[in-house]
Amino acid sequence: MAISDVATYSHLSTSDIEGLRAELDTIRRDVESSLGERDSRYIRRTIQAQRLIEVASRAVIFGSKSKTGLALGTLGLAVAKSIENMEIGHNVSHGQWDWMNEPEIHSTSWEWDMACASPQWKHYHNYLHHKYTNVLGMDEDIGFGVIRMARDQEWRPINLIQPLQNLVLAIGFEWGIGIHDIKLEYLKGTPEERAHTISQVKEFVRKAGQQLFKDYVLFPALSGRRWKRTLAANASANVGRNLWTYVVIFCGHFPDGAEKFTMDDIENETPGEWYLRQMLGTANINAGPGMAFMTGNLCYQIEHHLFPDLPSNRYGEISDRVRTLCDKYDLPYNTGPLAVQYLEVLRTVFKLSLPNSFLTETSDNAPETASEKRFPRLQEAVVDPVTGRRRGLRTALRELRAAS
Repeated sequence: MAISDVATYSHLSTSDIEGLRAELDTIRRDVESSLGERDSRYIRRTIQAQRLIEVASRAVIFGSKSKTGLALGTLGLAVAKSIENMEIGHNVSHGQWDWMNEPEIHSTSWEWDMACASPQWKHYHNYLHHKYTNVLGMDEDIGFGVIRMARDQEWRPINLIQPLQNLVLAIGFEWGIGIHDIKLEYLKGTPEERAHTISQVKEFVRKAGQQLFKDYVLFPALSGRRWKRTLAANASANVGRNLWTYVVIFCGHFPDGAEKFTMDDIENETPGEWYLRQMLGTANINAGPGMAFMTGNLCYQIEHHLFPDLPSNRYGEISDRVRTLCDKYDLPYNTGPLAVQYLEVLRTVFKLSLPNSFLTETSDNAPETASEKRFPRLQEAVVDPVTGRRRGLRTALRELRAAS
């Protein structure tokens, strides 16, 4: 089964967890107190650069007479859409820039360039996903409702084709995100459930219609006789953006070591235990400044889940302090190269397409699903009398791997 007691699994005492909470709260206060002009300048320049890239790319698509020019324009448009989706839309909608009090760059007013309506996304992502991160039965981002990503999830015959479902989800990720929060089965529910679902469907159809019109009617029509190349370029750019967003999101949530949790774990959960669950349930991607920017700084998924409403341009410096805390409390800091993380994700997708009876590891000691039962003996973190270092979860995991 997944983790049912994050405190026990982490090998930390109640006082350790409270100490960790206090230190993470200090990081938040330090960042909040230092926000200022350099941060607001960053987001304004990012928005300006993104719009410039988009305009330039569309101009190249329209004016270029060569296949190379068309390919470059399409690539540029995909880059622009990725920046808008991840570094701007996602982060603005989290309220990371609300402190600026600028109407345009505010979580209540920003509507991004994708099929998903912002209000619906903010409900299931900002609230459900971030509050109940990787909690089975609460966080529907675990497989996005179509892919089995944990052994605790019931296997169904449809899971046999989930490698194909995974590919379809990746190509059309904006559409998967768009319908993610709509429960069509509620149309058969109470009058309130039916009314809510109908409202959601109408909002999605309106937003999706706007996107389809813009990319597949308006811009091709403005291109005159070159409408076919504009149509193809827009479709290719949208697919490119979808694939990139999908890879970054999945690498931040489903590589080996990104733990899953049960409902029992969040009963009477303390703020410190919530912090712990974010740290254990997410993973980072090794990235330099350019890569970090193109991921919307979601290469720092651990830091994002600890502080989802702090500006993304601060995650790099926050990560240094979070790593130090992981060293202090002997906690794992799950990070790795993008290719490695994604190969682990794919392995899980293919592996869990099969029933548990076909798998070798147990649900207590598998790369993608583990619990406190994986340890032969459990103890709180202690200070090693020889080295003077704390011996906690990271050491316990290392010893477990050495013994296997």
